[in-house]
Amino acid sequence: MRSHYLSCLGRELHVTTWGDPGLPAVIAWHGLARSGRDFDDFADALSARWHVVCPDTLGRGLSQWAVDPAREYCLAFYVEQAEALLDALGLHKAHWVGTSMGGAIGTLAAATRLRGRIRRLVLNDNGPELATPALARIQAYAGQPPAFATVSALERYFREIYAGFGALTDAQWRHLTETSLRRLPDGRVTPHYDPALALQFQHHPDDYALWPAWDQLDLPVLCLRGEDSTLLTAETAQAMRERGPRAAVATIAGCGHAPALNTPEQIGLVERFLAAAEVTGPGG
Repeated sequence: MRSHYLSCLGRELHVTTWGDPGLPAVIAWHGLARSGRDFDDFADALSARWHVVCPDTLGRGLSQWAVDPAREYCLAFYVEQAEALLDALGLHKAHWVGTSMGGAIGTLAAATRLRGRIRRLVLNDNGPELATPALARIQAYAGQPPAFATVSALERYFREIYAGFGALTDAQWRHLTETSLRRLPDGRVTPHYDPALALQFQHHPDDYALWPAWDQLDLPVLCLRGEDSTLLTAETAQAMRERGPRAAVATIAGCGHAPALNTPEQIGLVERFLAAAEVTGPGG
């Protein structure tokens, strides 16, 4: 793993990369209140064959926080930064694997600024229409992150709110916690993101209504849906099979929102989908 800090639209983004930069590139973009370190196991597993790039979105992890939160915390700005990131890394084309919000960024990017540059798109429990009650729950906890006296208490909180990630070992929960925290001036620990990121839902209420973008896509798409997901409904997943790029949809047992992409089975699904591109050619 290598750590980088790159200026994208005047904001510094932190990025971890895995694998030889000469290999085909895979952008792995995380969910709303997470960071690129969620992909450590996934990126390590792919690094023998792929150059995996895992950004921290603006306001998350080690990336700079927004200067103008109401304007910058939205999908359109994230897509602009994604384009700037690919340009800074010299990546003309790349595959895209996006969990939750990361999938929404990839969908919009593939339909607009990165059209033709994203070769294949993997959506991890994300689609062009998300269930309103689940979005409301995410907005509620993201906008008011709690603080705890100890790291162990924060880990217990993460185990509860991210139970939908599926089966993580104790070591994986500890790793998730240690790569997801920041210490406040009073000594307590809290999740490592800017609470103002929740302003997206206030100032950009239709950000995740992406059927128009979906119907413009002309690339292969794989959707992984957590079997117990409350965010991506079975009905929406079925519609994704039938319109736009007509995605392949795989149901991930034992997970809700969103599969952690940390098991050989989950990683294998993604890797086989990406590897098919090397058979069909550079544009596949």
